Amino acid sequence: MTSELLLRILLDFVLAFVVGFCWGILFGSPKRILWMAGLLGALGHSLRFVLLESGVVLITATMISAVTIGILGIYCAHKVHHPPVVFTMPAFITMIPGLYAYRTMLGCIKLTDPAIVQKTPDIMVQIGHNLMLTLSLLAILAIGISIAALLFRTKSVKEINFGKKQKVKKAE
Repeated sequence: MTSELLLRILLDFVLAFVVGFCWGILFGSPKRILWMAGLLGALGHSLRFVLLESGVVLITATMISAVTIGILGIYCAHKVHHPPVVFTMPAFITMIPGLYAYRTMLGCIKLTDPAIVQKTPDIMVQIGHNLMLTLSLLAILAIGISIAALLFRTKSVKEINFGKKQKVKKAE
């Protein structure tokens, strides 16, 4: 790896750490674990960055990173005795596809101007591409966080109470 690439990875790591840390504050995560939200966000986003730089497709890189954050979040939850959501959700925010959502909305606004539509005949293709990419990335993030939660589930499906009253054993 070149020093320029290492510097870009480090910059990505630092910026993603700040984003995860700050979203942890906004989500009301306990102060003593804010660093964990930042660290998970930085690790996940930097992993995705490295995968993208090595030629992996965006959706695949996002899936690998999301599953990694989810699994590390479950592990960290056991270490610090807090639910994983208080630091995994801020970490996932670092990978929200805001740019593609913005491009989708901007393209829809441009549809109202006939001059722009004439100059850009493929605007509908661009809007469709950005919309599908946004929706796919959001779905991948949801799947990624769910995979870890399902893999490390502590209760059996048989033990889940679906709103039914539990039978209380009488003490003798």
